[in-house]
This record gives sequence, C-alpha cells and structure tokens, in this order.
Amino acid sequence: MENIALAEPAAQLSIWALFMQANWVVKLVMIGLLGASIWTWAIVVDKVISYSRMKLALNRFEQIFWSGQSLEELYRTLADRKTSGMSSIFVAAMREWKKSFEKGAKSPLGLQTRIDKAMDLALTREMERLEGRLGFLATIGSAAPFIGLFGTVVGIMTSFQAIAGSKSTSLAVVAPGIAEALLATAIGLLAAIPAVIAYNKLSSDAGKLAARMEGFSDEFSAILSRQIDEKVAKAA
Repeated sequence: MENIALAEPAAQLSIWALFMQANWVVKLVMIGLLGASIWTWAIVVDKVISYSRMKLALNRFEQIFWSGQSLEELYRTLADRKTSGMSSIFVAAMREWKKSFEKGAKSPLGLQTRIDKAMDLALTREMERLEGRLGFLATIGSAAPFIGLFGTVVGIMTSFQAIAGSKSTSLAVVAPGIAEALLATAIGLLAAIPAVIAYNKLSSDAGKLAARMEGFSDEFSAILSRQIDEKVAKAA
C-alpha cells in the first residue's frame, strides 16, 4: 500500500499528466510553443540542406567560369535554365549586356551602370532567398521564453487559487500546480535555445555565401568593364 501511495504523486507529476491538468490558457501556450519548436527545426533542416546545395553550386560555377570557357557559350548554356547564386548574377549581367548592344548602346558609362544594377538586383533576390524565414528563428529565440513565462504566471495564479480553495499548503497540494506552471517555461526555453543557436549559425553561413556572390559580382563587373573599354576603343 505504501508503494502505491508513493507511485501516485510521481504519476501526477509526469509531463503528460501535468499538461492535462494545466489551465486551458497554459495548454494553449504549451501547444503554441511546441508548434513553434517543430517549425523551427523544419526551417533549420531546410536551410542546412539549401545552404549546402548553394555552396556546391557556387563551387561548380566558379570552376566552370574560371576554366576559360567563352562567356557567350556559358550564357547560352545557362540562359534557359533555372539559375541561382552566381549563375543568376552572371545571367542577369549578360542579359543586360546583350540587350544594350542589340539596341546600339553608345554610352559605356550608362551600360556599365545598367549592368551593375542588374547584378545588384540579382544579388538582392538571392540574399532574400538565403535569409528567408531566418526572421522567424530570431522571433522565436527572443519571444518564446517570455511566452513560456506568461504561461507559468497564469499557471501559478491558478495554483494559488486552488490552494486557497483547498485551504491546504502541504507539498502534495502545491507541487503539481507549480510543476505544471513551470513546464510552460521549460517548453519556452526548449523552443528558444535551438532557435537562437540556429539563427546565429545560419546568419553567419548566409553572410559567407553572400560575400562570395558579392565578390564574384565585383570581379565580373571589372571583366565586363574592360570588355566595354575594348569595344569602345575598336569603335573609335
């Protein structure tokens, strides 16, 4: 009989039991935080995979670009494909280059400006893709502990009301209510900590990829600038 009596409080303090005994507001907080945690991990996995693919794509493109292949030939290869990263920047610049010469562009400065703007727009679109949904991780990392704390405060208030109603302050009466209230904070931290770590890591990775694409954009702009000068010199 004593063993059974000792087992009952332990069963009441299990995570599932605490959730089922919690106030409906606390339950909503817990469910919301668990959903946010699941979505956080889904974003992390998706970003890790997409960043790995992007890195491989950048490596392949750089290898092809600096292999000495003709820019016109490379453009014909990529023009009708779905591109990303450096390929998108390259295609945007070459498309503007060809359009301008087809229309008989006469101002080298204007052509260079248009090409730079085209590459900047392509780089901006790629950055938006890289950084997409990272804001959600930052929001969860900063807000989840406070949301969990809100659930804890509501749970403790409910527990105090139950204690007042039972007119007993024994540990057996107090412990379940306090435990279910603190569970909300625990779930909030469970959602926030991975989100903060993932946000910092993924932001750093996105910055490195962006730096590589920006460096290529500057190098390619210099290459096109030299070719524009050569065309102008021949025309003169």
